[in-house]
Amino acid sequence: MTLARTKEILADLIVFETVSADSNLEMIGYLTEQLEALGARCIVTRDKTGTKANVFATIGPDQPGGILLSGHTDVVPVADQDWTTDPFQMVENDGKLYGRGTCDMKGFIAAAVAFGETLDVSKLTQPLHFAFTYDEEVGCLGAQTLVDDLSDRGIVPDIAIIGEPTEMRVIEGHKGCFEYTTRFYGLEGHSSAPDDGVNAAEYAARYIGKLLELRHILKSRAPADSRFEPPWTTVNIGQITGGVAHNVIASKAEVLWEMRPVQASDADLVKKTLSDYVQHSLLPEMQAVHSDSSITQEAIAEVEGLEPMEENAARDLVAELTGANGTGVVAFATEAGLFQKLGVHAIVCGPGSIAQAHKADEFLEIEQLDMCCRMLTRLGHRLTR
Repeated sequence: MTLARTKEILADLIVFETVSADSNLEMIGYLTEQLEALGARCIVTRDKTGTKANVFATIGPDQPGGILLSGHTDVVPVADQDWTTDPFQMVENDGKLYGRGTCDMKGFIAAAVAFGETLDVSKLTQPLHFAFTYDEEVGCLGAQTLVDDLSDRGIVPDIAIIGEPTEMRVIEGHKGCFEYTTRFYGLEGHSSAPDDGVNAAEYAARYIGKLLELRHILKSRAPADSRFEPPWTTVNIGQITGGVAHNVIASKAEVLWEMRPVQASDADLVKKTLSDYVQHSLLPEMQAVHSDSSITQEAIAEVEGLEPMEENAARDLVAELTGANGTGVVAFATEAGLFQKLGVHAIVCGPGSIAQAHKADEFLEIEQLDMCCRMLTRLGHRLTR
C-alpha cells in the first residue's frame, strides 16, 4: 500500500516543472497541503525573489531533536535532451518509472510523504521532520537558507537522512562543491594595436592556466586515507566567454569554474593562491595600461562536504534499517554537509542511481523505490510506541 501511494504522489510531483530557473511554489504548495493534512506544523520560507520556497514540517511531540527526512524539489533542465517520453509526465514501463526528477530526487520526497501518511502521530515518541528545499542543483541555495533559519529558531534535529540517489547504500561522506564566476574587465581596442588595450580574454586564459597548475598540486595533496574517487580535490572549468569579434581586443571575459574539496585546507590553498595571483600579478599589469581594469569574483555556492565521523548516529540507524554491512563515500555533493555543520548527524541514502540523474529518459527502478519504502516503514516502527 505504501509503494502504491508513493507512486501516486510521485506522479503528481513529476508534473511540477521545477527546473531550477523556474518557480517551485506550486510544488511547495502541494507538499505543504499534504503535510498539513497529517497535522504537521509547517514553516514555509521564500527566497528574496518570492518565487522559490522551502517547506520545513514537523509531526509528533513538540520537543528538541528528532529525525529529519530531507530532499530538494528542483530538477535540472530538459532542454536539448532527446526524451522518448514527456519528461513531466511519469511513465511506468518494464519495472521503471520515467520522468524528470523520478531519480533525482522526487522519488524520495514522495516516499517520505507517503510514509508520513501511515503513521499514528499520537504514538510518535520523538519529532519527525520533513525538509523540502529549492535550488539544490545550482548551489544548495535553499538548504543554506533553511539551515540558517533552523539555527535562528533553535531547531536542531538529532539525525538527518538526505534521500539523494545512492541505490539505497548508506553514504557517510562526500566532497564539498565550491562554484565561482570570475569576471575580467579590460579595455577594448583594435587588434592591430594590442598594447593599447587590455585584453580581458587573455587575462582570463592566464587565470585558467593558474587553475590548471593548482589542479596538479591538488593531486599531490590527496590524503593517504582518502576514500574518495578520485582521492584528491578536483578543479573544473565549466564555461569561458568573452570578446565580440576576431579583430577587437576583448574588454570583458568570464570564467565559470568549480572545485570539489576533500579537505578544507585544499579550498583555502586554491582561494589564497588565486587571490595572490590576481592582486600581485594580473591586476597590476592590467591597471598599468588602464586604471579602471578589474577582476571580480562571485561565489555562486560554497557547499560544505559531508565529513565521515567516527560517531554518527544517522549512519548507525540507517545501516540497521537497511541491513547494510558497510558504508561508502561519493564525489557528488548534497545538502548533507550543511545539516552536519548545524550539528546534526547526517547521512545520504535514497532510491535510484546517480548514473540516471540529469540524463534524458531519467528513471527510477520500482524495486529501488520499494526498498526505500520498506526502510521508512522500519523507521516508523522505531519511532512509535
